[in-house]
Amino acid sequence: ARAQRRLRVLWITPLRALATDTEVNLNTALRQMQIPWLVEKRTGDTSSSLRQKQRESYPEVLITTPESLSLMLCNADLAERLSDLRCVVVDEWHELLGNKRGVQTELGLARLRRLRPVLRVWGLSATLGNLDEALATLLGSTTAQPVTLIASDLKKKYEIKSLIPAEIERFPWAGHLGTRMASEVAQLIAAAKSTLVFTNTRSQSEIWYQALLKVMPDFAGKMAVHHGSLDIELRRWVENELREGRLRCCVCTSSLDLGIDFSTVEHVVQIGSPKGNARLLQRAGRSGHQPKVPSRITFVPTNALELMELAAVRDALIAHRIESRH
Repeated sequence: ARAQRRLRVLWITPLRALATDTEVNLNTALRQMQIPWLVEKRTGDTSSSLRQKQRESYPEVLITTPESLSLMLCNADLAERLSDLRCVVVDEWHELLGNKRGVQTELGLARLRRLRPVLRVWGLSATLGNLDEALATLLGSTTAQPVTLIASDLKKKYEIKSLIPAEIERFPWAGHLGTRMASEVAQLIAAAKSTLVFTNTRSQSEIWYQALLKVMPDFAGKMAVHHGSLDIELRRWVENELREGRLRCCVCTSSLDLGIDFSTVEHVVQIGSPKGNARLLQRAGRSGHQPKVPSRITFVPTNALELMELAAVRDALIAHRIESRH
């Protein structure tokens, strides 16, 4: 019965789309280990009926966001409801570290440690330059548990290319959305099984989606757009179609650049500057998401100066330099 369930693991994630992917992966792992735990989400997308059930009783594993965690911590019976909580996992910690949502997460963790001093906290991240500072910030100064830093030495291979305009002399020096390169990007999409096209804003994703559809109208139904302003059902449909390999292309924003496993994606296209080495690696990692398979990303400049940014990123990656988050 649901009333007999007790929260054991709290999983904090920065993205709603990542919460859905995490739910699928955790259910698969629990099923393989024959652990009869219930996994649920509590995010801005959670239905009111499920929220009501969670007010009565939490599942054994709850996936949530920093904002929803803050609301949970306001419950009057919080101490009793968390009396069996053993572990908190903060996924993609680099995305939260150093911003307001990260502070919100730190405050939530401090409250949880006060209620459960033996609580075990894990932080997960693939792209951080200052691991020691990230660890200290995550665990705080009052943790009663031994502290351990685990860093993998696996070397992921990346293929980073740039799409050079045919007439560089006529290419703009600054600004622009880059849609004059739509025909060249369409050729890249046609050559891959599935491609993610990343843009930096929601409006730019809509504009690029329409531009690509105009260049290759036969891809209607095989191409989609994904960003945080879309209806939840449409976002879920796009994510599922990507997992199943039925979409040839998805034009998206940062809503899909963190930890989401689409094993069918062969190629990533980045429109404009990614604004950082870590973000470029994150987005590149959405392709070739399998052991020993290289991640392929093609950079599409929107102006001539962005070609210099890509050259700087390539030099940094060769030197294994990733920016810190303070």
